[in-house]
Amino acid sequence: MNHKVLYILFIHSSFFLGSELAVAQRIQTSLNREWKFTLDDSPEYANPDYDDKDWDLKHLPHDWAFEGGVSEDGSQGQGGGYHDGGVGWYRKTIQLDQSNLDKVIYLEFEGVYMNSEVWINGTPVGKRPYGYISFRYEISKFLKAGKNTIAVRVDNSLEPSARWYHPCGIYAPVSLIEVDPVHIEPNGIFVTTPHITPEVGEVVADVHVSEQAKSQSKIRIRYQVLSPDGKVLQKTTADYKASTPARGILKVSKPRPWSPESPALYTLITEVLNGKKVLDRVTTSFGFRTVEWKTKTGFWLNNKNVKIRGVCEHWEGGPVAGAWTKPMLRWKLQLIKDMGNNAVRPSHNPFPPMFYDLCDEIGLLVMDELFDGWSQKARHDYGAQAFEEWWQRDLTEWVKRDRNHPSIFVWSLGNETHGEIAGELVKLGTSLDSTRLFTSGASNPEDMQVIGINGGSETKSFIENRKFDKPFISTEAPHTWQTRGYYRTQTWWRDNELPGIYPLPNLTEKEVFFYEWTDPKNWRNRKQSLNSSYDNATVRISARKSWELVRDLPWHSGNFRWTGFDYYGESALPHGGWPFNLFMGGPIDVAGFKKDLYYFYQSQWTTKPMLHLFPHWTHPRMKKGTKIPVWVYSNADEVELFLNGKSLGIDQPGIKWDKMQCDWLIPYEEGEIEAVAYVDGKEVGRMRHKTAGSPVKLRNTVELLPAEDQFPTCYVVSSEALDSQGSLYPYASNTVYYKLEGDIRKISLENGNPTDQTSRTEAHHRAFFMGKTRAFLEAKEGAKTCSILIASIMGDKSLYQSRKITIDVERLALLGSKTSEDFVIKYTINGADPLDEGTSYSAPFQVNEGTTVKAVVLNRKQEVLITMSETFGEGNGLFWGDEYSKDMWKGRGINIAAESAELLGNAKPSEEGRRFKHSGFVTFGNQEGAIRWFQENDGEKRTLNIRIRYSHVEAHGDRPMELMVNDKKIKVFQFDDTGDLGSRWSFVNATIELQKGANYIELKTMGKSGPYVDELFID
Repeated sequence: MNHKVLYILFIHSSFFLGSELAVAQRIQTSLNREWKFTLDDSPEYANPDYDDKDWDLKHLPHDWAFEGGVSEDGSQGQGGGYHDGGVGWYRKTIQLDQSNLDKVIYLEFEGVYMNSEVWINGTPVGKRPYGYISFRYEISKFLKAGKNTIAVRVDNSLEPSARWYHPCGIYAPVSLIEVDPVHIEPNGIFVTTPHITPEVGEVVADVHVSEQAKSQSKIRIRYQVLSPDGKVLQKTTADYKASTPARGILKVSKPRPWSPESPALYTLITEVLNGKKVLDRVTTSFGFRTVEWKTKTGFWLNNKNVKIRGVCEHWEGGPVAGAWTKPMLRWKLQLIKDMGNNAVRPSHNPFPPMFYDLCDEIGLLVMDELFDGWSQKARHDYGAQAFEEWWQRDLTEWVKRDRNHPSIFVWSLGNETHGEIAGELVKLGTSLDSTRLFTSGASNPEDMQVIGINGGSETKSFIENRKFDKPFISTEAPHTWQTRGYYRTQTWWRDNELPGIYPLPNLTEKEVFFYEWTDPKNWRNRKQSLNSSYDNATVRISARKSWELVRDLPWHSGNFRWTGFDYYGESALPHGGWPFNLFMGGPIDVAGFKKDLYYFYQSQWTTKPMLHLFPHWTHPRMKKGTKIPVWVYSNADEVELFLNGKSLGIDQPGIKWDKMQCDWLIPYEEGEIEAVAYVDGKEVGRMRHKTAGSPVKLRNTVELLPAEDQFPTCYVVSSEALDSQGSLYPYASNTVYYKLEGDIRKISLENGNPTDQTSRTEAHHRAFFMGKTRAFLEAKEGAKTCSILIASIMGDKSLYQSRKITIDVERLALLGSKTSEDFVIKYTINGADPLDEGTSYSAPFQVNEGTTVKAVVLNRKQEVLITMSETFGEGNGLFWGDEYSKDMWKGRGINIAAESAELLGNAKPSEEGRRFKHSGFVTFGNQEGAIRWFQENDGEKRTLNIRIRYSHVEAHGDRPMELMVNDKKIKVFQFDDTGDLGSRWSFVNATIELQKGANYIELKTMGKSGPYVDELFID
């Protein structure tokens, strides 16, 4: 490209565009730097003269909900991981010359959640309700020479507005685009490759030029096709006729096909010419590839039958929530690709354009999805607020924006939603792109061209009774749960064992592991257990059985497991709600740490020799001789297992689901287990675990993510807790403290712990979770030098193995020369301030039960760098139980606290009683109100029994309440006297039917107040 290099000087929230830009054909300028921001609301903020000097300075992408952290009363609720919403404003001032005003100028937003309004110099220019769509405004007429003010209002005051965590704010890039009055329209190029053979590939480019071209008689369009290595292969020029889009047809010899294995990207350069003058130039990446869907044999790519090996992904997830930069997003997608995946389903909405660019480049097929629902699903979502008015504009923007990406192989129009509108959606979509088919996630299959089914496709009854006359794909399967480093031998069903499913036997007769995140007596419901990494925690099916079915059934095109990464929000359905604030369905946790299941998929989907041995071999409270299932995932021919040097035999990975792992049942004894993999009798890999002692030191490592596309360099700093021999202590929960030095800023601190409420963005510390934690950092603009100081007070938190405590501190140089500055550590064990009374740390020391160790790290000037505190003794760290610890939850269904539901009218939480469950109950204060519970059903429609726990006395009179399910009246409850208000409790019950997807259960008063309501119980 011949674009002139643009240098921008940032001063506070302004930048200057000089007059030299007039010679360029098209200038796209990033506006990501230095916006003024306030989490407040006033119409005055649109005024260009408003004084915003006291506002915060933010760089884009920005997500204020993530910055605000989590709290139990967060307005997004459990679905949003207990984050907040609100209203925020952004302001930015740009400086323009008169020469800039000779251009047509667009202001383009790639993602603003949600209900955005934009003003230029105090004049409103447009609104956009959908938070997951790109949009732009032609702002030329609002601009003037000199200072110009952009103001953006973002309204998330109505919550919850999604069923999962959503960002708040301008969470994706913003650009200013300057073009000649005669220019290619936004999204105005459509590249197709209708005829491809090994010898020649045809490229057809349809181009829409701006209306101003109609007055020009000499307009021509020039097309050039460049090879993946940048060489010009073909070019042609054609006259432009104003009445129709311009069309260029070019032939490329021996085209290299685009595929996940070889993502060859070609480039189309499209130029608008007036004589010899280039008025506009646009560069478009594309690929040669063919896609076919066949009812009997599934999906075909480039004339090869291919199984879709996909994952579903929310845009929002660890460790940045919604504010992904390109280096961080590349890191995330590469982790997914390295697992062996060939596909991603953006769920349940479009992502910003850089996501698709990366999928094109890395080689990931994309099922591009537009909507979650076509009507209300979350209480205040897009379906409720804006769908009817806006769906046509949003669908058009979506298809036109994304249709040139070779990675996109199918369009998805919705997820677990229903409506007569489905046919219209397909019709409009097909009119914009007839080269791909349309599907949905379990929505109106009769209208779709490819049948997509979510969780219902996991069942034995579905597989055996399938009758489709269209191609089929599992759009959301399987649903399994795993907590990194946590193991149980007993199968766990999210909703108890359902009928019509494949068996998943226990691994041992009785459970052998008994540690938990807290004493089960403190749980709010039975779901608040962590989830086993043996692939035995699920809704309906194991990951292994699911893959066996996909692999072996010819008509099964493939699946998108729910999910690839864990993500924030949706914490109630699988995990019981607060204090759980994230969803643990991925083979990768929110910190990017790989779980054991990651390696299962590698063993099935990759060819490079690999093996993965688990569980770890540190079980300090386990009786010697207890038989532990030891598993190895591998793609080798066979694997041999050793315990303390003695061979325990050879096993071979099998084809059937329960033989896909190599497994042994091994009597526990301390020492070392080691697995060795062989191919053709030759060793190709080995992995070992040693029994670890208490943690005494840190292991810190750094992964650099290079800057790209005006996004800065990022760093992933990983810390692990090691014993004296260098082995990972897998239960460590000590706090790790950080001090950033130099030209570096914190993105977040993340450990993957689903119950940790420490601020990920504001705190300077985070505890280990199962022995690991991470810091995510970003270089500042113009960074020269930076480093990070990492410290922790180490030792066995419960003092079970050892009373020895160590303090470990390390400084890592990230950029520039390594500093050799010394530091001093002082500590106390008597509660005193270590700065005043501390002992200089020089060697490990002993502590007693209940001791709090305090410590400071000082530089040579005696300035405090880090302040630390850690308490040791029984009750700290993990809870260590026994086989009876969870007895109280055996056989129980789903319990949903009333006080954690959405409370309407005068319904209020209260703790003024006794024997209530969870943290309280709901009262109505002798007035009217309602309690609204959310319940998701990701399978087929089903009938359930519910019970409502209440307390009432006759002295308060008759207080009937109406039960509604999805706004349909089910029953009127009459409440008997329980004998003692707020102390004695009873139940009323009903039978309800849950539809696929989102369901709302509402209990509301009927002209009078209501009883005390404690919980909803679902069987």
